[in-house]
Amino acid sequence: MSRLVQLGGVPVVTPSRSIPADGPMTDGFGRRVEYLRISVTDKCNLRCVYCMPEEGLPWLKREQLLSYEEIAEIVRVMGGMGLRRIRITGGEPLVRRDLPALVRMIRAVPQIDDVALSTNAVLLHDLADELRDAGVDRVNVSLDSLRPDRIDAISRRAGSAEAIFRGLEAAERAGFGPIKVNCVVMRGRNDDEVADFAAITRERPWHIRFIEVMPTGENLGVSADEFVGSDEILERIGEIGTLRPVTGPAGNGPARYYAFDGAAGTIGVITPMSHNYCDRCNRMRLTADGQLRPCLFGDMQTNLRDPLRRGEPLEPLVRHTLGIKPERHWLVQGSDAGSGGLLALSQVGG
Repeated sequence: MSRLVQLGGVPVVTPSRSIPADGPMTDGFGRRVEYLRISVTDKCNLRCVYCMPEEGLPWLKREQLLSYEEIAEIVRVMGGMGLRRIRITGGEPLVRRDLPALVRMIRAVPQIDDVALSTNAVLLHDLADELRDAGVDRVNVSLDSLRPDRIDAISRRAGSAEAIFRGLEAAERAGFGPIKVNCVVMRGRNDDEVADFAAITRERPWHIRFIEVMPTGENLGVSADEFVGSDEILERIGEIGTLRPVTGPAGNGPARYYAFDGAAGTIGVITPMSHNYCDRCNRMRLTADGQLRPCLFGDMQTNLRDPLRRGEPLEPLVRHTLGIKPERHWLVQGSDAGSGGLLALSQVGG
């Protein structure tokens, strides 16, 4: 049995499975872990209805956050254990100052061969070139509608649509590739735009990914009443053209990809609720306050920040976390039963 810490700081006990004592990171179910999502902040400049309450959350204090140097040290340790791919997330990662400095530190770790960024793109216009020069390979941009009024309504921030579109243009000019556009589909808010999004891929080399709503404590109404499954999404897209399965763009994500014949881009579906993909999960998550989480959901995490600040070795803690990585999540649509106490996805980097 292994002791770990919940989001609220309450110690709990959970079973630990046997894992290799050395060599590449492998969990108790034989899954090779080589991908780390790093949240650099819990703050965000938007309040999207499926992600965060409109009034925000109690933010982490500055001293609770990992410094860039601490993040880089964790990446160095895990790089020696087989880590190869990094995604920088938030909250909204671009609200943290001087993010390119962190990218350069991560790029200095010889084992890391891929660095990606997930962003709402509101601040990307002014940072795209610097991030590209620092070493970011790819960007994922959240865009939940093609209509400015709807974007502002979903994000609950006036003017966000204009900033997001400017950010996407800057990403293209900076040479990021592939550009992935993430759309969370919600019935009655944006589900009537699915075909319009898909049609973009005929002409532009964008990779549009439709994501099913995942329940947390603050979005249960959306989760219960507005869920649209991937089968319905693909059926609607099929009305405007024949889709064929394709390999999809480079990356680490769980999407299943399709394309129209001759299209410049692809269409992906990310299906955590209707067809979970936990059997091929290759990732862990590092929260902004230094908790290493083996799963997005659940109450399992290991504190790396405090041992790191005491100068203690991190590899045993990383292997401990591999041992408690669960076989799958246990989410229930419209319920927070399987979310492990999460109020919002921004708490752990999505």
